[in-house]
Amino acid sequence: MRSEDGGKPDAAVVRDALGVGVAVGLSGFAFGVTSAGSGLTLLQTCALSLLVFTGASQFALVGALAGGGNPFTAAAGAFFLGVRNAFYGLRLSQLLALPRAVRPFAAQWVIDETTAVALAQPTRRSVRIGFTVTGLTLYVLWNLTTLLGALGADAIGDTDAWGLDAAGPAVFLALLAPMLKTTMERVVAGLAVVLGLGLLPVLPAGVPVLVAALAAPAVLWAEGRRRARTGPAEDDDTVGEGEGR
Repeated sequence: MRSEDGGKPDAAVVRDALGVGVAVGLSGFAFGVTSAGSGLTLLQTCALSLLVFTGASQFALVGALAGGGNPFTAAAGAFFLGVRNAFYGLRLSQLLALPRAVRPFAAQWVIDETTAVALAQPTRRSVRIGFTVTGLTLYVLWNLTTLLGALGADAIGDTDAWGLDAAGPAVFLALLAPMLKTTMERVVAGLAVVLGLGLLPVLPAGVPVLVAALAAPAVLWAEGRRRARTGPAEDDDTVGEGEGR
């Protein structure tokens, strides 16, 4: 069935959303095992997935604890890493346009994967379907696999050998890559990667991600300076050449 406003077929949106939800949800195994290995109890591990529900922050928290870090410092790093979800929410609130009574519940599902799926949709109907199906699938599966991972931590062993911890980032990159259509978008993404990875060894967990967010204003500033130097005439020629290709 195709949506009434001529957008993407509902079945296609559901299929894509389910694919993301299942692929990323399975990495909850890795979190369950890692959390149990860092000394957290089964109840604490499951509570993190139920209440926090943002994988990067959860991994940052248990990783810092496993490394002997102070609990308050670990929590602060996880908090800073989760700040990005607030910016996602600002954009999604416009796209979803949900009733006020629903917004507090939808906020729990504002994460990397639901945002990526929602932003990839052409209409409000498909945005809502993609967000809802991705959020529901991922929330249920992530919490279920967290529980199973924590229960079977000893049997599963080293999650690095399974590669489960890479499932979430791999899926997110696969969603993001096709959205980088212009040179400026690719430059922003590349600079953000360089900043994020380059600062990992020297800054607390979560802070490199926030610094990487400065890539966008930095590139926009540089582009503004370039346009000021070249002038409008050269910019018009450049645009004309791009449109002719």
